[in-house]
Amino acid sequence: MKLSQLLSGIETTKILNFKDLEIEDIDNDSREVFSRSLFFALKGNNLDGNRFVLDAVKRGAVAVISDTANDSVKVPQIIVKDVKKVMAEIAMRFYKPNGNRVKVIGVVGTNGKTTTTFILKSILEQAGYKAGVIGTLGAFYKNAVVEPDLTTPDSINFYKILKDMADSGVEYAVVELSAHAIAQKRTGSLKFEGLIFTNCTQDHLDYFKDFNEYESVKASVFDSHYSNFAVVNSDDATGIKILNNNKIKSFSYGIENPSDVFAVNILNSKNGINFVMNLFDDIVDVYYSSSGMFNVYNCLGAATFASILGISSSDIASGIKNVKKVAGRMEFVENFNGADIYVDYAHTPDGLENLLKSLRQITKNNLYLVFGCGGNRDTSKRPIMGEIAGKYADFTVITSDNPRFEDAYQIISDIESGFRKSSLAYITIQNREMAIGYALSKIGEGDVLVVSGKGAENYQEIMGVKLKYSDIETIKELIAKIKFSGDII
Repeated sequence: MKLSQLLSGIETTKILNFKDLEIEDIDNDSREVFSRSLFFALKGNNLDGNRFVLDAVKRGAVAVISDTANDSVKVPQIIVKDVKKVMAEIAMRFYKPNGNRVKVIGVVGTNGKTTTTFILKSILEQAGYKAGVIGTLGAFYKNAVVEPDLTTPDSINFYKILKDMADSGVEYAVVELSAHAIAQKRTGSLKFEGLIFTNCTQDHLDYFKDFNEYESVKASVFDSHYSNFAVVNSDDATGIKILNNNKIKSFSYGIENPSDVFAVNILNSKNGINFVMNLFDDIVDVYYSSSGMFNVYNCLGAATFASILGISSSDIASGIKNVKKVAGRMEFVENFNGADIYVDYAHTPDGLENLLKSLRQITKNNLYLVFGCGGNRDTSKRPIMGEIAGKYADFTVITSDNPRFEDAYQIISDIESGFRKSSLAYITIQNREMAIGYALSKIGEGDVLVVSGKGAENYQEIMGVKLKYSDIETIKELIAKIKFSGDII
């Protein structure tokens, strides 16, 4: 595609050395640039892409888009105010020839996005559509699996995946739309087929200045400019604001407040959830294979959206039933010594509270918890999560999560400060594997153990290095050691 076509209508502040070249690739990582590429010099939290412009040119970049001119660069330079915004628009144009055939559904919220996307994908497939998912666990469509990087990929990868989905025959892409992605305009001017709002609770206050800004960013996309319609949780305070703003045609779902779609007769057990759903006055019996009241909401959101698309109630119920598991989300790992063991991704105060409340309902004896908090992220939530753990778990092992560039012991201390407000039934063990081993040595008949915070992550990030690590594999390996030798170490 010609450079002039990509730049048509783009607001620029200066253009240097312009030549209308053929662009064969676009990229924002100088290490991946090859011949006839357009390079975007992005400024991130840690690195400034302008430092790598010369390297990109040496590798084959024939044009550069930046917010700063470089006198040493002889190729065309397009200077703009907002490189991220421009990158999203150009990525959409570059991959549009096929990518516009995929209808994109966005799921917005602090918690429940991943599970909701997989439930809706299953319903769509039950109804005969070809569907894919893009989110925290990666991208899944046809026989392809793209490893995860960000909850919502950067705009180049996002549109590249959408194009590949279109080429593979995918009709619907169900996408997790994070607050970061909204703030950074990663989807550009894409208009969504529809949006689902799950909830809004405290998270990412290391990035956003306060909860009001975080909430405002999430709510900002619920406008007819961004989407054809919205499906909104009416039991959430932010959801109520979205519904009352009336900026987009909306449909509501919930349990407590009046809504278009709601659930009654909810039965939560270790084998899953059964409930009766009133789906726009159509009465539907629903079974979902994972426990937790939060999963009722996830099912309701996906079902509401599917019904608006015209999918039958029977296909919706079957699609929900067909979801066997979502990796790292209330995932049952094994029964050991009479206790059920789960792994979950809950890493926010609200997520942890909902997780522990749900597990309490299916715990006959003691509820054990192993968890930590990530480093270089919202520090204010740490004591809050400690207090919640002490309130709902019978015993907690506070440990390391992804400390990143922070001192793991300081993170644990922050959690512990809140924990002491509600309970003294805890221990701190910095090494996550040893923490899980300690918990395994304590559980017995009728107990439940949940290891929370990382879910399906296959790494632990320490000092900028992602070390291979999995909660699920660690649990299985420790149990195998105990069964073989009678000891964990």
